[in-house]
Amino acid sequence: MSAVLQSARRILAILSKELAQLRRDRSTLGMVIMIPLIQLMLFGYAINTNVRNIPAVLVDQANTGLSRVLSQTIEATRVVRFTERTLDITAAQDAIVEGRVRAAFIIPPDLSQRVARSGSVGAGLATPPSTDEQTSRPVAQWVVDGSDTMIAGAIKGLGAMPLTELLRKPANRTTPTFAVALFFNPEQRTAINIVPGLVAVILTMTMVMFTSAAIVRERERGNMEMLINTPVRPLELMLGKIIPYIGIGLVQTTIILLLGHLIFGVPLHGSLFALAAATLAFIGASLALGLVLSTIASNQLQAMQMTVFILLPSILLSGFMFPYEGMPVPAQYIAEVLPATHFMRAIRAVMLRDAGLMQIAGDTLWLLGLMLVGLLIASLRFKKRLD
Repeated sequence: MSAVLQSARRILAILSKELAQLRRDRSTLGMVIMIPLIQLMLFGYAINTNVRNIPAVLVDQANTGLSRVLSQTIEATRVVRFTERTLDITAAQDAIVEGRVRAAFIIPPDLSQRVARSGSVGAGLATPPSTDEQTSRPVAQWVVDGSDTMIAGAIKGLGAMPLTELLRKPANRTTPTFAVALFFNPEQRTAINIVPGLVAVILTMTMVMFTSAAIVRERERGNMEMLINTPVRPLELMLGKIIPYIGIGLVQTTIILLLGHLIFGVPLHGSLFALAAATLAFIGASLALGLVLSTIASNQLQAMQMTVFILLPSILLSGFMFPYEGMPVPAQYIAEVLPATHFMRAIRAVMLRDAGLMQIAGDTLWLLGLMLVGLLIASLRFKKRLD
């Protein structure tokens, strides 16, 4: 019995010591609480698989009262939101390529005649009768960015949208209400959308992780005093830390894209120059972000835990798994800060939509800005620690 009590006391002593260490290590204690809290908020609040408010461009070539009612009826579904209006179909397609919108709704000049002949809406507005299936045609057309299969699925759902309430006539199912044309991924293959996104996720995981432990590793290995005594400046040290990993990031990108093309048939429609520019900017931004974390963390364990804070929202909010358009506005603001969100847009635009460097300039410049700000912050914090 005495031996059991002594064993219990030893266990309690170890338990007390571990709790004291955990209490003093406030960073780890904070992450123990924050990680499940963030996951709960992300999955419960920000993640929404019901795609709503997809940005679209309206091409109203009819410009009549009927066409305006039709577009308002479409917006009332809340599946799409017309953020742009134009009469030029080419301009609408350019907006899709640039990523400003995900679809274009084209109302033809002969809308009234199509409605009169359409068996699907049956307006009964004029002769020939609305049940004339041979002359029946869709009343309008959707042109959709099919590279995102969830977006394409939501728009395709509007293709058979009944307009019976609008036009007060029972629907005839022989002709779809709207024609739907899927650009960039007409077969709706998931790999087409996933493989470019995987580049962003894998680079975020590896690049941030590599450099997040860079400074604390020097401290734990006892190399910090030697670095302090050398003439190297903080910014030179930071650049020296990230340059080797830029090459590693490019090798990883090449492997993923090459295997994606050989195994899954993922195409590269855009230029290699635009792809390389966006990739280099993203690698630099991720490495700089890791360096900032490295100057905050006091040991490698904390650095790894902080990496989770970046990786988790990068996967869930960047548009890799769930449509960006389906997220609430506050979650979109958080996503805009993450490098993965901008690279996800850029690489999909170049690979799938044949976008050029000018069309991804906004996202690329944002990544370059993040890289410069990250390097500056890391350099300032490193210098402060040396003092």
